[in-house]
Amino acid sequence: MTTPHTDSVVASTTQIRAHFPALQRVHNGFPVAYFDGPGGTQVPRQVVERMSDYLFHHNANTHWSYPTSEETDAAIAEARETCADLLNASPEEIAFGANMTSLTFHLGRALAPQFGPGDELVVTELDHHANVDTWRQLAAERNVKVRTVKMAAETGELDWSDFERCVNKRTKLIAIGAASNALGTINDVRRAVRMAQEVGALSFIDAVHFVPHVRADVKALNCDFLAMSAYKFYGPHVGVLYGKQALLERINFPKLIPAPDYSPERVETGTQNQEGMVGTGAAIDFLASLSAGNSRPERLTIVYNELHKRKSKLVSRLWEGLEKITGVRLYGPAPGTAARTPTVAFTIDGQASTKVAQSLAQKGLFLSHGDFYALTVVERLQLGEEGLVRAGCACYTTGEEVERLIVAVRELATRGRL
Repeated sequence: MTTPHTDSVVASTTQIRAHFPALQRVHNGFPVAYFDGPGGTQVPRQVVERMSDYLFHHNANTHWSYPTSEETDAAIAEARETCADLLNASPEEIAFGANMTSLTFHLGRALAPQFGPGDELVVTELDHHANVDTWRQLAAERNVKVRTVKMAAETGELDWSDFERCVNKRTKLIAIGAASNALGTINDVRRAVRMAQEVGALSFIDAVHFVPHVRADVKALNCDFLAMSAYKFYGPHVGVLYGKQALLERINFPKLIPAPDYSPERVETGTQNQEGMVGTGAAIDFLASLSAGNSRPERLTIVYNELHKRKSKLVSRLWEGLEKITGVRLYGPAPGTAARTPTVAFTIDGQASTKVAQSLAQKGLFLSHGDFYALTVVERLQLGEEGLVRAGCACYTTGEEVERLIVAVRELATRGRL
């Protein structure tokens, strides 16, 4: 893949934007600004080309002795290796699936026989329900208890004193999100993993909203499992599950008898979305290509650090601009007060979130709205069915787009007061 940087360490936002055909879209005469990244980012040309090349020239099923099948095996192996480079894992610890939710349910089913009466699982109010309902479902099936860590509604952060109260010698698993997809809060997952280890429990991290913005190092975290979604970091709709190799080989995953019994393929059921696996690797390679360096992990570190700085500036400006508008309410930790992703959740007094999103879309500003499957967050904030409006900054977001959004929200809020 051609490296798109020039003399700078990391490609400029203008250079990055040139790789995204979607950014040429115009709606109602306005250039479209995609603030819907927390629900799914746009896809660079290189990712689609890599997937198309696979489907056009290498498409086959796996593990057979003819060229396209062998090429497919090699492409999947490369995708695992690329994901492993991103997470500081080994390829044998990377499994693919339809999406994070399906993989989490699959893991939950596989772990279920280890749990029984008297055992406890810990989840949090801040989490996406894919990382809540999976484990709650086991409560009735296995007669285990699920404890839920409280969220402080005024800050959008976890109550760590309550977390400590929830964890005890009966705890068998702690499931925690690395970052809130609704509020942008980044959680201290290392602390949660240590708490799990102290009582001999497993740890599961939902990193879907985290990985697009911060490198996740599974060795440094020492977590047992971590899940992410490629379509949140410029790839196709595919889920990825990391698990420590010893665990993946020990757990009795539901599988067909003839299917491979080695990790990570023993985790995967049936024929996978092979072009999606290829596209996942291509998305990570795209990020790595934004900088020069001696290795993919090194380039990824450089790119993540630089993009974090850029997006932090954007989200600070967005927060500050919205905060000054009468009638706009912001949720979650303010930039500079706590670790957070470049995701801002807000409401406008007296205006349904659906209507706000529709009005903004008419000006080419695409934002998501609702509960984002973080239903408990919305309930704790007492926002009803309409939930929140959510704006996320991605690698292609510009300062001009942020200013457009601030102006448009100000106009909506002003109109609502007239």
